[in-house]
Amino acid sequence: MNNPDSQTLPRTGRIRIDNQARIIEAAEMEFAEAGYKGASMVSIAKRAGLPRANVHYYFNNKLELYNRLLLDILQLWNTAFSQITAEDDPAEAIGAYIRAKVMYSKTNPRASRIFASEIIQGAPHLSEYLETDFRDWLRGKSRVIDAWAAQGKIDPVDPLVLIFLIWSATQHYADFSVQVVSVLGDRSLDEVDFEMVATNLTHIILKGCGMKPPTDHSLPRLAMS
Repeated sequence: MNNPDSQTLPRTGRIRIDNQARIIEAAEMEFAEAGYKGASMVSIAKRAGLPRANVHYYFNNKLELYNRLLLDILQLWNTAFSQITAEDDPAEAIGAYIRAKVMYSKTNPRASRIFASEIIQGAPHLSEYLETDFRDWLRGKSRVIDAWAAQGKIDPVDPLVLIFLIWSATQHYADFSVQVVSVLGDRSLDEVDFEMVATNLTHIILKGCGMKPPTDHSLPRLAMS
């Protein structure tokens, strides 16, 4: 997978970025299909179309590569909510976060399932991060949500419960895609479906927090065949 930003770098820099992107993408496929225990650097190298030595040049071992992938997933998910402040409009900020997370379920379903599997296993590789940096991140977001409530912009909901709700509701469409597909009549969600999901979740969650959603009329629905 080529990185557009790599085109402005010297050739050696472009090669490094492109190779790392290929390895990360291959690792995502391998970990999603085989799990951490079943995955191997040999298989990842084959998927990436690179010699095993090249993979080890960038990542010393499977654990280092797996941890990098997990942290990349968290960074991707949190970007849309990381810069919120007490001065922001909560409906816009929370709505944007919901939509971004729904679309990550569309574009990065494997990543979501890898993260879910890690958590179900007790987060053996993420526990330290979750208990330090990630906890600090959540504290910061909670303070902003509490500030919105103090200003009367949002009902005084528990910030952690709100964030956990957004995570579970949006990641459902990746983590439990088999269930979703089965209920809909063995059809996968398309672009329109994901937009419907984002619109409905935004409406439900914003109203549940005492805010006015962007659209307060009849909402689109998922079609069951």
